[in-house]
Amino acid sequence: YQAISGGGDETVRYTVATVEKDILIVSVSGSGQVTVLDQVDIKPEVSGDIVGIYINKDQEVKTGQLLAELGTKNAQQAIYDAEIVLDDAKEELKDLLSPPDVQSLRQAEVASAQAERDFNEAKESYENIEKILDDTERQAEVASAQAERDFNEAKESYENIEIDTESSLITAYEDGYNTVAAVFLKLSSYMKNLKDVLGTEQSLKKYITAYELILGEDSLFIQRLLNDYDQSNDLFNKNYVFFITVFQDDDRDTVNELINDTLETTRAIFQTLDSARHMFDAIIVRDYQHLNTASHIDKMKPKIDSDASAVSSNISSLQAIKDTIDDTIKNTPDKIEDAEWALQSAQEKFDEKKLALEELIAGVDPKDIKSQENIVTQKEDALFDAKKKLASCSIRAPFDGVIAEKNDKIKKGDSVSSSTVLATLITKQKIAQISLNEIDAANIKVDQKATITFDALPEVTIVGRVIEIDTMGQVSQGIVSYGIKIIFDTDVEQVKPGMSVTVDIITEAKQDVLILPSSAIKFQEGAYYVELVDANKQFANTPGTVLPTQPKRQSVEIGLSNDFSTEVVSGLKEGDIVVVSTINPSAVQTTQTKTTQTQGFQIPGINTGGMNTGQMKNFR
Repeated sequence: YQAISGGGDETVRYTVATVEKDILIVSVSGSGQVTVLDQVDIKPEVSGDIVGIYINKDQEVKTGQLLAELGTKNAQQAIYDAEIVLDDAKEELKDLLSPPDVQSLRQAEVASAQAERDFNEAKESYENIEKILDDTERQAEVASAQAERDFNEAKESYENIEIDTESSLITAYEDGYNTVAAVFLKLSSYMKNLKDVLGTEQSLKKYITAYELILGEDSLFIQRLLNDYDQSNDLFNKNYVFFITVFQDDDRDTVNELINDTLETTRAIFQTLDSARHMFDAIIVRDYQHLNTASHIDKMKPKIDSDASAVSSNISSLQAIKDTIDDTIKNTPDKIEDAEWALQSAQEKFDEKKLALEELIAGVDPKDIKSQENIVTQKEDALFDAKKKLASCSIRAPFDGVIAEKNDKIKKGDSVSSSTVLATLITKQKIAQISLNEIDAANIKVDQKATITFDALPEVTIVGRVIEIDTMGQVSQGIVSYGIKIIFDTDVEQVKPGMSVTVDIITEAKQDVLILPSSAIKFQEGAYYVELVDANKQFANTPGTVLPTQPKRQSVEIGLSNDFSTEVVSGLKEGDIVVVSTINPSAVQTTQTKTTQTQGFQIPGINTGGMNTGQMKNFR
């Protein structure tokens, strides 16, 4: 934004901006060199028992391919236990923060008294039954033993069902994410071919006029193609923005949404390809060979026919994954879990209500609140660690390569640890190796997406992902740094080992959020605020504007931010106008603040709009 004030004018002027909905991306940048990985040892990240090894010596493997699995029973149980403990801790904190009133105190007293009466009645009933069962003690022992056997069998059956169901879901979601990733590599090619059917980069609908000369200006074939292309292009762009923010280990609802969105997008692209195919079928029965576009039609028709056949296969793959997930969830048993939970919690209810009553009467110690908050944080960390260990039970290929050596000493059922080498993977995979300071490195995680640019190849940008983060930092002149390795998603021949690279790693992204320039946010007395303008949108982004009314202070809650823009969580709505800078005639005559550059992931068929993280080049 730039603001300029006239020399003799004493009027205060403003630069203002409009609050907009957009995508906000935060990234960490680092520089380094291109290197080549010759080989890497495949090791488990956690200890456990081998339940499957799915590789052989000299076997080719692909990135993300499942190489081996560890038993997940303990890891799943750890997650289940951690979730229960975390829920209990949160509930206890909620109770501590809720002040007791007369009604809740009375309810607690009544509940406690009722629970005590129920307990005493059950105890008395048990004692009476015990007295009259002296003559049938043996029969009771036999019945008890049989009941115990029945319970153990039911419990074992339940555990097997739970393990099998969870294993099926894990595999289905992993396959679903991998299928989406594979489909996206192809969808961009289909969209490029459709774009070429319509026109060129210089003239987006160059060939439409020629088609109208053959089929007529009011041709339904042409109109259907244009409508279908607009719809599929919009879906593809939105789907791609969502795809780059989702990772394989994200929650299942997010991955499921990604699978459904990609299936919808793929169907829309198939519909567009089908419309293009019908249009070409109508053209080739006409006299068109004398036209300049005849060669273009002859070239594009077989491409469209081939794409339509291929995308149909993509739809089948995505639909199969979706059906597997839906069927597994639908058939998951939960009645046994409810019964087991009810059995375990029967005695606990009385103790819990009695303790709650005592705490209500005694009041809440602030130290108890702080202590419980710390407990909740600890339990959240424990749950995160448990989920991470479960994911680590599936050992996958970090990149494409060949299994050079397989540890034949390791068999199914053997116990392994993080130091156990299961196999050696050889490759000539190019990677970027960079160094980040300890503050930036703390935000980096394995599998985060990144863009790589090259000093020697300014026209080339490659997408990659983080595959390794140094465990130990290196200290130089009092500064701690960590090495980060980023694998390339595609191999570009011009890229050579030793080339200097700049890597932008996406650490966080949000779409459809309210954003405004960071310079519009002000902080005073522990709170954030903006200066809200009551004016038309025509004033926005205009330097040196004289406002019709004085701006008013508006408190806001902010969220994610990068170097240029900040997310507004509450306090403003889309379309609001705020002050970015004030131009006082008595101050400096000319001021210049940063101008946000627009980034776009420029691949065929994609238009991401104004994503706000810096300037990027062509995406390959």
